[in-house]
Amino acid sequence: MLFNSWEFVLLVLLTVLIYYLPFLRRFQIFTLIFSSFIFYGYNSPHLLWLLVGSIFLNAIITYLMRPKKSRRLLALCVIGVGLNLLVLMFFKYSPLIAKTFVLPLGNSEMGAFLVQIPLPIGISFFTFQGISLVVDSYRSSSEGNSVLKPKQTAFSYFKEIGLFKSFFPQLVAGPIVKAHEFLPQISDKKWKQVDWSSAFKALILGYFLKMVVADNLKDQTFFIQYPFFEALSGLNLLSLLFGYSMQIFADFAGYSLIAIGLGLVFGYKLPINFDFPYISQTFSEFWRRWHISLSTFLKSYLYIPLGGNRKGPARTYLNLMIVMFLGGLWHGAAWSYAVWGSFHGLALAVERFLSLRVNLPNSKVLIALRIILVFSLVTFAWLLFKLPRFDEALKYLAAIGKNITQAPNKEPIFVVLLFSLPVILYHANYLMKDRMPSSASPRRTAFLYAFLLFFILVNSGSAGDFIYFQF
Repeated sequence: MLFNSWEFVLLVLLTVLIYYLPFLRRFQIFTLIFSSFIFYGYNSPHLLWLLVGSIFLNAIITYLMRPKKSRRLLALCVIGVGLNLLVLMFFKYSPLIAKTFVLPLGNSEMGAFLVQIPLPIGISFFTFQGISLVVDSYRSSSEGNSVLKPKQTAFSYFKEIGLFKSFFPQLVAGPIVKAHEFLPQISDKKWKQVDWSSAFKALILGYFLKMVVADNLKDQTFFIQYPFFEALSGLNLLSLLFGYSMQIFADFAGYSLIAIGLGLVFGYKLPINFDFPYISQTFSEFWRRWHISLSTFLKSYLYIPLGGNRKGPARTYLNLMIVMFLGGLWHGAAWSYAVWGSFHGLALAVERFLSLRVNLPNSKVLIALRIILVFSLVTFAWLLFKLPRFDEALKYLAAIGKNITQAPNKEPIFVVLLFSLPVILYHANYLMKDRMPSSASPRRTAFLYAFLLFFILVNSGSAGDFIYFQF
């Protein structure tokens, strides 16, 4: 069910109505869980059992992780994390394993079975939430401070875990919400306590980025696909890569803002997922600004447990490579995603090595050059998202050089720049905010969001899935 579908709008309106009715307030958690199950199972009801099973698996394991002897806690933690990863590997990576190892060995029957295993929408996100719940429960219980509330019954606990794991605004594409961030927020919610201004601003900006920017750019960046790109000029190919970089930001940041806005409507604060990533001067800064909930998850639950930067430079570089390799593979069941992650890991390692040995002055020219360099490398790396097959990605890069002298088609370039302009202005405004007098009066702010809403109504592109739904 798409966020920009009438079915979703109807689901949200009915849920809000039931959720805030005074005589039904005691059923608020059940209302959200029921709506979340409808949302998740709308297109593939046969896969709803996987979400339900994940809820019960993690709820049972973490309910048993009340303050006990450390040996039992550690065993339960290992079992919980291991089962979550096994579920993720089976459903997401079975086709990759089959194509890489099983089919080449001639086992066609087993390979055919593994290749046909369906990929449940959002499994990467709600599995990571399960891991967060297990690890947070272990950490808190081992310190004598269980995530269970005082005198909390098993039924009450399972109900809250059901909401945490299924909360539909962020269920299928994040932000990845950690247990210690969400569970303390569960309480009786009242209509008058909702920050409606922030909710509507997040929703309008999110829908604008998705429907006006990303969906219009989608119709242009379609031509990055093989074999369409082979006939295009080098300049057109470069503009398409630029447009895809703008599209993937607008698409994912738009989804995250919609999720944040919907969370506020129901009284829950979800973490910020994007912080103007395309003004980053370094790759480490980029990952502090891009998909923040994933990068903080990987740091808290993988990089630091591996030793972080506490075991010497060589181990630090290795840890960065491992984390980004696995982070890349998290994005998709194809080796191209692992290469994409490894590229970012290598960039982080090289950057860290140089930063300890080279001190560059902070001149405006150098700052601008660093921003351009990081953005350019990030943009070229996005090609592996659009063309997961290596041979096609290499052909695309070769076509840029081969067709660079070919006369460009100016109209698609203009369209790409036109619908990329909001993203450019969005980042430029952030860069200039400290140099310009504040002029964001309530009237001007209201006019701006009315302007965005107008374009949502009159200039939206053709509806399409969110890019990160596939992860």
